[in-house]
Amino acid sequence: MNRAPTWLTRALIKAALVAMGAIVVWQAVGVLTPLIMVVVTALFVALAIEPPVDWLVKRGWKRGLATGAVMVGVFLAVAAAGAAFGSMLVGQIGELVEQIPRVYEQVAEWIARRFDAEIPTQNEALQQVVQSWGATLAANAWAVGARAFSGLVSALGLVLLVYYISAQGPKLRATICAPLPPEHQRLVLRVWATAQEKTAGYISSRVILALINAVATFIMLSILQVRYALPLALFCGVVSQFVPTVGTYLGGAGPVLIALTQDPVKGLAVLIFIVAYQQVENFLLAPKLTSKAMEINPAVAFLSVIALGTLLGPVGALLSLPIVATFQAIISTYVHRYSLVEDDLLVQDTPTAKPPKPADPPPDAVPEASLPGHE
Repeated sequence: MNRAPTWLTRALIKAALVAMGAIVVWQAVGVLTPLIMVVVTALFVALAIEPPVDWLVKRGWKRGLATGAVMVGVFLAVAAAGAAFGSMLVGQIGELVEQIPRVYEQVAEWIARRFDAEIPTQNEALQQVVQSWGATLAANAWAVGARAFSGLVSALGLVLLVYYISAQGPKLRATICAPLPPEHQRLVLRVWATAQEKTAGYISSRVILALINAVATFIMLSILQVRYALPLALFCGVVSQFVPTVGTYLGGAGPVLIALTQDPVKGLAVLIFIVAYQQVENFLLAPKLTSKAMEINPAVAFLSVIALGTLLGPVGALLSLPIVATFQAIISTYVHRYSLVEDDLLVQDTPTAKPPKPADPPPDAVPEASLPGHE
């Protein structure tokens, strides 16, 4: 009976060990995904605030103090904007709540007149909502509390990580580079600088999109004569660009609610405008702006947001463009590029048709006049 060769046994053992290691790593990544996302987000925020921190350091500030000042400034700006918009929205939501019974009656009358159907009365609908939501909240009260506590701990951890990464930036880079040879150190520093550049490009593109959104929303709200058009437009523009996944809905909720307090038709018109504008932004404005600011192909930008958003959730969607732009810039540095061949598949725009050029006679062709019978 032939025995199996010894190399086959070793190969099977190595394959089994590699498979087990891959399974362990996959499980570990699944468990540590929240922590990994906190670290990646902290690095992204630290890269975003590093330019103003460096600006203060060059003017004599201690790096730790400069980092703290920038973080406090950002927090105060966000808090002030949130307080201003929040108080306005709370007041308007209160007005809307007071008008809900009247709007509900109008909707019920329209449905009855249009479709010859009846919907539950206000009291019946309110009882159903209270019973449904009350049971759900009671059943998930512990889970909601645990998630809130976990979110608070993650937020505090994120703030501390951002501070230490930015305040200890040079020391952190020195620690990473110390065990590496000089050529690898240059690579690490190049990657860091590229990531910072692409992050700045991403933020600038988001600011431009927020301004375009705010201007378009302001024009629409002014045409419809909706109150507080300017602050609502700014709120919609900022929130829709800097809050991942649900930012569009949160940013558009304010204008829709306040328009509803004036007239349900205006509220519906604002809702239609926001949905339509979002499609224009997603498919026309955002891909072009991000590709120019970050040198990413629009199709790659769109697909990267979908892919990383699906894999990593809202944080992945928010960080997808800086991550892809950084990897693309690094790869392009080390990949040799050749001149392209001439082919119609590589032409962006179809050139203007030109008359065909007459073909040259072959070198050994005899002129027609020299043939027998031609004089």
